[in-house]
Amino acid sequence: MLRILRNGVFGLVLLSGLFSAAPPATAADYPNRPVHWLIGFAAGGPVDIVARIMAQWLSDHLGQQFIVENRTGSGGNIAAAAAINSPADGYTLLFVAPNNAISTSLYKKLPFDFVRDTVPVASIMQLTNMLVVSNAFPAKTVQEFVDYCKANPGKISFASSGNGTSVHMSAELFKVMTKCDMVHVPYRGSAIAFPDIISNKVQLIFDNLPSALEQARGGSVRALGVTSPQRWPSVPDVPAIAETVPGFESVGFYGISAPKGTPPEVIEILNKAVGEALKDPKLVARLAETGGIAKPMTPAEFGKLVSDETEKWRKVVEFAGVSVD
Repeated sequence: MLRILRNGVFGLVLLSGLFSAAPPATAADYPNRPVHWLIGFAAGGPVDIVARIMAQWLSDHLGQQFIVENRTGSGGNIAAAAAINSPADGYTLLFVAPNNAISTSLYKKLPFDFVRDTVPVASIMQLTNMLVVSNAFPAKTVQEFVDYCKANPGKISFASSGNGTSVHMSAELFKVMTKCDMVHVPYRGSAIAFPDIISNKVQLIFDNLPSALEQARGGSVRALGVTSPQRWPSVPDVPAIAETVPGFESVGFYGISAPKGTPPEVIEILNKAVGEALKDPKLVARLAETGGIAKPMTPAEFGKLVSDETEKWRKVVEFAGVSVD
């Protein structure tokens, strides 16, 4: 055998065959190397904040580093495409948010079908968005905002964390229900947008609560309302927009998906780990500080949520008449 292996190419082929015959790593070994967790928005934004809280817990408890990678652009679709086209081995995951449900109908030429091409892993939390405006903006209430907007059609601009995000579509829903004429200015994440809102270059944003709350608490912007149907537990002093605009509702979710074909055993390990994380009082408290409510689910339950949200936002996109090509 040793003599044959020394004979040039044949030996290399045989040696290669011996190595390829070695059994692959099993789910019992998972994770045995770093896991890359792709998120579609800029560092410092609400998705990034929550992803890093969860990634640190998973790194500490699963013995391998969970590396958060910001792949910004196209309303989170660049990150989604990268995850979907990665090996289905559990070592590339995707942070899932409402943008993934919205993009299915908003973008007409996506190279993937999110529900078809991913498998649900776990739900992390539920959250609301918050309407915040520049301190220089004259409106102090939602009603004053609507009145000002109608008196100044086309002169107000709203920021978003990208086309197809819940931040964008919350504003589009508001436009439809109030008949306010506002101009959309998309950014590659809400953290990038806030300097322009603070300076009143752009007047407002319907941002995810984690980052909107941080800016409002710091006095950089003024909070007018939350997009949940009732007041949100962590900010009870901020009215629900629905108190002024009956029926208005936009409640978001954060979770994890993986490329289609990821072994069920790996999905089970990850779901169990996230479930344990959401029982940890310290982690739950940190999520609460961002304005979120921990929401553990089975993979099947989370998959149903994503499917239901996809259908819900399809109707909103069609009704609002918006699209991105």
